[in-house]
Amino acid sequence: MTVQKIIEALNIRDYFIIFVLIFATYVFNFYYKYITRPNALPGPLPLPFIGNLHNIAFCGLKTFYDKCRLKYGDICEIMLDGRRSIILSRPDYIEKLMSPVCLKRLPYSQGLVELGIYGHGIIGNDNYNSWKYNKQFFIQALMAPRFMDTAVDSTNKLFKELRGYWQSLANQNTSTNNSDNVSWTLEIDFSSWFHAFTNDIVSIIITGERTYSLASYYNTQSTVKSEHPDALVEDGNKFVKSLIKYVEGFMFFMLVGPFLRHYVPIIRNKANSYLKNRSYMCEKLDLIIKKRRKEIEEMSAGTEMRTDMLTSLIIANTEKDNINVKKVGIETFEPMIDDEIRSNLIDAFIGGTDSTANTFCCITYYLCKHPNVKQKMIKEIDSVFSSSSNKSYLTNNDLLKLKYCEAIIKETSRIIPIANFVSRYMTEEYEVAGYKWTANTLFHLNVVGLHGHPNVWPNPEVFDPDRFYNVDKDNDKRLENKCSLIIFGVGPRICPGRKMAMGELLSFMASFYRYYNVELVNMHEPLKIAAASTNSVKELKVRISPRII
Repeated sequence: MTVQKIIEALNIRDYFIIFVLIFATYVFNFYYKYITRPNALPGPLPLPFIGNLHNIAFCGLKTFYDKCRLKYGDICEIMLDGRRSIILSRPDYIEKLMSPVCLKRLPYSQGLVELGIYGHGIIGNDNYNSWKYNKQFFIQALMAPRFMDTAVDSTNKLFKELRGYWQSLANQNTSTNNSDNVSWTLEIDFSSWFHAFTNDIVSIIITGERTYSLASYYNTQSTVKSEHPDALVEDGNKFVKSLIKYVEGFMFFMLVGPFLRHYVPIIRNKANSYLKNRSYMCEKLDLIIKKRRKEIEEMSAGTEMRTDMLTSLIIANTEKDNINVKKVGIETFEPMIDDEIRSNLIDAFIGGTDSTANTFCCITYYLCKHPNVKQKMIKEIDSVFSSSSNKSYLTNNDLLKLKYCEAIIKETSRIIPIANFVSRYMTEEYEVAGYKWTANTLFHLNVVGLHGHPNVWPNPEVFDPDRFYNVDKDNDKRLENKCSLIIFGVGPRICPGRKMAMGELLSFMASFYRYYNVELVNMHEPLKIAAASTNSVKELKVRISPRII
């Protein structure tokens, strides 16, 4: 009764005063904790509720991390989602984090739990036993016999389809229509084409089924539609858009706190949209898994399995598994359940689709800017083709000879890495960069800062693939610290699919530059990149024309 009388006695002015007092108390407490924090480091001033999220929103994550390194040095700090994060930009600092006490990637995140990522698969899994369990299966799938050969063969077949689409578009353009099929020029958005291409090829490698994203994009550019059924193309296109939105949601739920996600109307609606999208994507993958599992169960003894990740995950450690896991040094586990298979498929899609397409777009941009590098690369590609038993497309063994192409991939990834930062979470007290840090400290490894550190890379802003070509690994100081270049991450958490990703990129380069000339539509226009947790090329306008071989 007393409380009710007090509430009835209050007016609007009293409520406003109470709100101001609560807000002022929160702000005072926020900055008191900030000022009295241990190991105070330089960094941009955080704001209550949002930390430094406004800095990232204003200039983009890649630029923000660049500015932090230049202004505050190789070690500084920021605040995101109410948590302090230490930014490291020196290789020797980061090498200290390869200790087992820093094996975790992220602290407990309510947002990632809501999105269904935390504790599952590989990327967002910080339960060591669960992560190890999934990583072993992931590696076993990639070690399946003929896996890389099948991946390269599938890439060659899909590239043949892509060439047909470009020829069709050229034929539809009356100004470039020629009966010899070689004297035409086509202006295209390279980013859109190769994002569609990698979506398709990664889906084939992972599930054995296509998303038909390449056919879908062709249909938007052409008056003549692809030969694939409209229903398959539309369904695949919807799934691809769902994957893209899922990746966006990963960053959103990691950086935006629960209060904003649950109570601020506009942000809450966005969060609900991401959750609805996740439900659709999981249902779609569950159907694919059940379909494939049933096909495997109905196979007669001795039937040869197709080579894709889904099949390998389903049959791993079952009577149908034809890999001797003891020979390849993989610990034996119980067969994987469908929920974990789905999580691994999602991780493979996330890690293999956009990252490969974006890297290839960046490679194309820099090659157009550096014609001398491009000519040296084309010379290498032509020489490998001339010595190959297959004069149309290269095999996996042929790709291993493309050493200069590999150097171009590494140099491009040094300048524009796939990820702008990699996180590590300390579970015990440990010393890093001359400071003793308590357990539960979160570190952000500034990949852009590492790859451009002047103490490691002379003239870091210069594109120079020779840094990685014919290098004496024993005497090159740039390679003394394994954290100087972390294209695919570093330490136990390094990407298990890195060899497949490198093989795919080499295959793209060899196929494309064997058959086509390419130049930028606007040589003076900067590369259009959206920089969040990863760097995504939004548009790359180029002109392509057939090479006379």
